[in-house]
Amino acid sequence: LPNLETPEAPKISIWGQRRRKYLREYQKPLYTAMLLGDTLNAYLEEVDRYATEMFDRLIEQLKVRDGITEEVKAANQLEWVQRMNVIRQEAAEIVTKELICV
Repeated sequence: LPNLETPEAPKISIWGQRRRKYLREYQKPLYTAMLLGDTLNAYLEEVDRYATEMFDRLIEQLKVRDGITEEVKAANQLEWVQRMNVIRQEAAEIVTKELICV
């Protein structure tokens, strides 16, 4: 019997998972080639790392743009949470448009 080992699962978060789903659904030849060439996991880890960095950077830039500071958080936590949720959604849309669905 051959000594088969299961491939190590990639260490990816939501961004890598979204990219894998996009490739599997809309870029099937590329997905299959990367899977057979054993480059898919490394690629997904790289995309995930880059997307996470971009997301974090966008959050900080959007907070500055909208004037969301610790003073706002201290003065009105509910408003701060609402504004942060809007910023997180906007950043997620940008990352998805520019990195995940290309």
